[in-house]
Amino acid sequence: MAGKSWLGSSKSSSSGPPISMIVKSTPSPDLATTNIAYVYPSDVAKFAIPGSNLSLATVGDFFVLPISGHGAIPEGHIGLNAVHRKVVKASTGDTVSVTRFVPPDDFNLALLNLDLEFVKKGKNEQIDAGVLGQQLRKKFLNQVMTAGQRVAFEYHGNNYVFTVNQAVVEGQEKSNALERGMISDDTYIVFEASNDSGIKIVNQREAASSNIFRQKEFNLQSLGIGGLSAEFADIFRRAFASRVFPPHVTSKLGIKHVKGMLLYGPPGTGKTLMARQIGKMLNGRDPKIVNGPEVLSKFVGETEKNVRDLFADAENDQRTLGDQSGLHVIIFDEIDAICKSRGSTRDGTGVHDSIVNQLLTKIDGVEALNNVLLIGMTNRKDLLDEALLRPGRLEVQVEISLPDENGRLQILQIHTNKMKENSFLAPDVDLQELAARTKNYSGAELEGVVKSAVSYALNRQLSLDDLTKPVDEESIKVTMDDFLNALHEIIPAFGASMDNLERCRLNGMVDCGERHKHIYERAMLLVEQVKVSKGSPLVSCLLEGPSGSGKSALAATVGIDSDFAYVKIISAETMIGLSESSKCAQIVKVFEDAYKSQLSIVILDDIERLLEHVAIGPRFSNIISQTMMVLLKRFPPKGKNMLVIGTTSEVGFLESLGICDAFSITYHVPTLRTADAKKVLDQLNVFAEDDVDSAAEALNDMPIKKLYMLIEMAVQGEQGGAAEAIYSGKEKINITHYFDCLGDIIR
Repeated sequence: MAGKSWLGSSKSSSSGPPISMIVKSTPSPDLATTNIAYVYPSDVAKFAIPGSNLSLATVGDFFVLPISGHGAIPEGHIGLNAVHRKVVKASTGDTVSVTRFVPPDDFNLALLNLDLEFVKKGKNEQIDAGVLGQQLRKKFLNQVMTAGQRVAFEYHGNNYVFTVNQAVVEGQEKSNALERGMISDDTYIVFEASNDSGIKIVNQREAASSNIFRQKEFNLQSLGIGGLSAEFADIFRRAFASRVFPPHVTSKLGIKHVKGMLLYGPPGTGKTLMARQIGKMLNGRDPKIVNGPEVLSKFVGETEKNVRDLFADAENDQRTLGDQSGLHVIIFDEIDAICKSRGSTRDGTGVHDSIVNQLLTKIDGVEALNNVLLIGMTNRKDLLDEALLRPGRLEVQVEISLPDENGRLQILQIHTNKMKENSFLAPDVDLQELAARTKNYSGAELEGVVKSAVSYALNRQLSLDDLTKPVDEESIKVTMDDFLNALHEIIPAFGASMDNLERCRLNGMVDCGERHKHIYERAMLLVEQVKVSKGSPLVSCLLEGPSGSGKSALAATVGIDSDFAYVKIISAETMIGLSESSKCAQIVKVFEDAYKSQLSIVILDDIERLLEHVAIGPRFSNIISQTMMVLLKRFPPKGKNMLVIGTTSEVGFLESLGICDAFSITYHVPTLRTADAKKVLDQLNVFAEDDVDSAAEALNDMPIKKLYMLIEMAVQGEQGGAAEAIYSGKEKINITHYFDCLGDIIR
């Protein structure tokens, strides 16, 4: 019956007008424990469900009962047992309202929580949950159960009544709606009994079998999780696969359940979301969610007590129920705040060390708990104590990394589903194209893009002159242009720093001749090598040449044209005033961030400036030099490829340090020859045709940066605001004035 789609079903839970019927007792005592309402045989058709052999009715406007025909019931009457009559508050001879009930789609129960009691008190029985659950599924198959409903049944010669505490439909989120669903072969039944009921329930976990989760299958997208299906599969295999099987299976295998997992990765990638949804999907108690810093206390011993209190419920359950205890999930957000490596903090109190010790003893100590799953989350796995990460503790360590293109598409779909359903999304919005454009965006950043796009759409409907003006909801449309504007507004933390790259080539890129073109083409070949190579995950290239020869502009152009997701430039200008150790930390961070991307480029601009090189002495930073040497030779993690481009005007100095040897290849970026300079001037179009040759002749052996400076001086020095006319091509630079400026530059 799982996943059955009912013919003639509707969103409404009832169908047809209510019928008034006279209450009678059930025809015979043996039928009183069937939970069926009996009517005159010809009356059954009034409650039949089209397309099925079932007949269901809402009796007394609340509980749904199966309807069956019986010759002992007169026409227009309905036979109800004593429990039914008590619930609907009707005696025999009274009139009750009866309405045909048509089940909606996807109505099967995933979970049914029942409270057991004897009809007659004073007895003592031990009940096997597995056997009873199997019999109730068979006896009440296709019957509808509603939270609060009481049902009488017979089991092994005794009469019992169960009360429905909880009824969870497959795939249905918790809501304020009435909890109601239909029993199927796959419904997981949990039994409870009060201490004074005389009923002892055994093998509750045996009955669970594969029902540790609330539903049989997981639609991660419906849970708001996008792009993490592979990670979830890994978590399920490592942490939950063993718990799906009955305890006797795992004991025969001789294995212990995983007690802890660690989700780590960049900020905003969905670690907290994943942990919360895992907690929601489990059949056990609601998870305890703890923010790491909240555990800390200024009072001696209070912090350790806070940690012990988190495990108190699990300890009580294990003490009283043993193996029958349910699973307790404890989620630690920002676990690095309290579980730093022991001895690494110098606060004098030793509190952090005590917390680590307390956690270790609870998870894997002498009196270790078996009914706990600890989920930790952090952006800084490197800060955690090693003892916490070994098998038996937080042994399942899953990196929640930046989503790929398919993952980004899923995330965008999740965040735009509602606006699409309500016709607020314009037809021109192409989520596939947006997913392709948003390389290295985290899930949180993609959500930010959607929010930003919506703000553009809403702003069009508002008038700053009159904010009280009524808004036309029908005209709100989020367009593709809104999303494209949002991409400029929301910059990914692990993306390409386009602004910094563009600053390295303020004058753009022009054709500087065959020598410069050759170097660019060779550098782009290295980019292609990084894209496809399996044998060389790290490729490095050093661009050396005179100051101003265009090395930085060339490196930036290669970074932009590569279309890599992560391109960052490390330059001395961003580190002014920092200490040597701080500079090292910044350089290391850029490389560590690059390792999170599948393809990345790191540009080390003006390496001699980064090394604080001074010719007099000579002087340089050995700490930064050694850091750079290590990073230039360290391979990125498996599956990640990187290109490092360095630029320098002091190649002799770098050779003396051995840094040149750390680069895979070195290219010399030359100054301009006369022919190269003429090509540049032709493209700039600022000289009269007769003056170009003589202007270029004077520029032999001129760095490209100086050429641009010279042209800028010559243009700005013209009389009467002619600069704009020159740049527009209407006027030309006076050659005499040009040579005067040239004399100033080379003087």
